[in-house]
Amino acid sequence: MADQNEKILHRLLQQDGNSICADCDAKNLEWASYNIGIFLCTRCCAVHRSMGAHISKVKHLKLDKWEDSQIERMIEVGNKAARLKYEARVPACYRRPKENDPQILIEQWIRAKYERLEFCMIERPSYTSGRMEGFLMKRGKEDSRYQPRKFVLSGLHDTLRYYVKEKREPKAILRISELNVVYAPSKIGNPNSLQLTFMKDGTTRHIYVYHDDPEVINNWYMAIRCAKLHRLQIAFPSATESDLVDGLTHDFTREGWLLKTGPRATDSYKRRWFTLDDRKLMYHDDQLDAHPKGEIFLGNQLDGYSVRIGAPPGAKDQGFSFTLFTPERVYNMSSHSEQDRDEWIAAIQSVLERPLSPQDNSISARLIRKRGGTNPKSIFTGR
Repeated sequence: MADQNEKILHRLLQQDGNSICADCDAKNLEWASYNIGIFLCTRCCAVHRSMGAHISKVKHLKLDKWEDSQIERMIEVGNKAARLKYEARVPACYRRPKENDPQILIEQWIRAKYERLEFCMIERPSYTSGRMEGFLMKRGKEDSRYQPRKFVLSGLHDTLRYYVKEKREPKAILRISELNVVYAPSKIGNPNSLQLTFMKDGTTRHIYVYHDDPEVINNWYMAIRCAKLHRLQIAFPSATESDLVDGLTHDFTREGWLLKTGPRATDSYKRRWFTLDDRKLMYHDDQLDAHPKGEIFLGNQLDGYSVRIGAPPGAKDQGFSFTLFTPERVYNMSSHSEQDRDEWIAAIQSVLERPLSPQDNSISARLIRKRGGTNPKSIFTGR
C-alpha cells in the first residue's frame, strides 16, 4: 500500500498546478501539507512547519509514511484549488513572492494565506487603505544608531512623513510616487528591514528602517505599493492593472563591493559599495551610507556607453578588472573573482542594450554630478 500511495503522489505531481510550489512557484518539490492539500518546496515547507501543526501538517513525499486519508485529501484539493481558496482576495498591489525572494516576503505571504486567512476575508487589509502610521527604527543620517521615528503615510497627499518629535513639524516629507522601497535584511543585519530610496536635490537619498515585528514591516512595504498603485490608476485610467503593478517597486539589479580608481591613471583603487538601480550605478564608501559618493547614469550603447573586460591602456589591472565607458568619463573597476566580474558586466550590458524611456530621461536630467567647486553640472544625459 505504501508503494501504491507513493505512485499516487508522483502522479498527482504531474497534474496542472502541482508541479510548482503552491506558495513560491519553485520546482523540484519534495514536501506537502496534507491537511491543506498542497505540494511545497523545501523552503516554504519550513515556514509551514514553523506555523505549527494546528495550521499546517507537512510530510516528505518519499521519506514519510502516508495514510490513505491523507492521500485522499491531496487528491481532493491540490495546488490549483487551494490557490483559488486562499488567494481569492489578494490585493493587486500585494507582491506575490517568487522562489528567490527575501525570506520575510515568503514567510509573511504564507502566514497571511493560511494563518491569518488574510485573502479569504471580505474586509480589505489595513495596508490598502492609503493611510498608515506607526513607529519604525530609523538609522541616523550622520551616525549608525537607530532611533524610533514616527512615520505617517498618506496616499491622498502622496506623502510619507517622519517625525523626530511627534508634536513638531516633520523631519522630512517624501513623495510616495517618487519613492522606491526594497527589503534589506542582509545589508542592515535585521530580517525585518527596508531601504527607502528617492531623489533629493539632484542626488539619491537612502533611508534604512526596521521593526521587531515582521508583519508590521511587511505591511509598510505593501502600504507604499498600494498608495503608488492608486495614484497610477488615477493618472493612467486606461492602463491595465498588470502594467501598473510592474512599476510599483523594484529590487536593485545588483549590489556588492568593487574596487574603483579615480579619473587619473595614477589614482589607486579604493573599495566601494556599488548598487545598480535600474539605470543608476551608484557607489558608496559604506553600504549603509545615506548618500552615494557618486552616481553614473547608464544610457544606451548607441550613445557612447559600453562595458568591457580588462583595464584600458595605461591603467592598473587588478586581475578581475572591467571598464565602463561613458561619453564623459572612463571608469576602471575590479571585482574579487572572475564570476563576480562577469555577472557585473552582464548586468550593466543588459541595461545599456535597453532603449531609454521618458522616465529614464527624466532621471538623467535630475541627476547632478558631484564635483569640486560651487557649480554642479547636470550629469550626462541619454538620448
